[in-house]
Amino acid sequence: MNTYTVLTIIIIIISLLAMGYIIIYNKIKNNQSKIEKVESIIDEDLRHKYDLLMEIEQNIPSKKDYFKEFKELKNADISNFDLERKLKEAEITIKKAYEDLKPNNDNTKELFYQIKTTNEKISAGISYYNHHMNKRNDYIRKFPNNIIAHLHGITTKPFFDQKDMTDDIIDDFKL
Repeated sequence: MNTYTVLTIIIIIISLLAMGYIIIYNKIKNNQSKIEKVESIIDEDLRHKYDLLMEIEQNIPSKKDYFKEFKELKNADISNFDLERKLKEAEITIKKAYEDLKPNNDNTKELFYQIKTTNEKISAGISYYNHHMNKRNDYIRKFPNNIIAHLHGITTKPFFDQKDMTDDIIDDFKL
């Protein structure tokens, strides 16, 4: 074999490796973009739900201490998962307060309907997030993807509810 043939083969091999590297890296980044986009949608929906609950709370005439913890959520430094849990608790509390008072307010009924719609969007967003996080984690654990992920400092991440299925903690399921 002459040197041109050997050089051509080396160039072809390097080109194929570079293309494979680029394809794998782009697939990881594409999946990461989907996750980041749905995270922002979930965050936006949680803020919208908070605003709706605050508006309903303003329509309830006798405000007791039910809402003290709820109002403090705005300044709390918590994850979206914890915020979602706290908003569910607040929603239950506000619904109970609303039902106890039995006001006949069509605006509040519309707000509860908007909360129901927002809850469905949040639930769909969480499912989408968990699905793509699972795909991402599976993808970066496989060879040679794990090498490329390691080179770029990309690691596996837990699901929306912060469950890590790879750790030794077996009781991290929360109701």
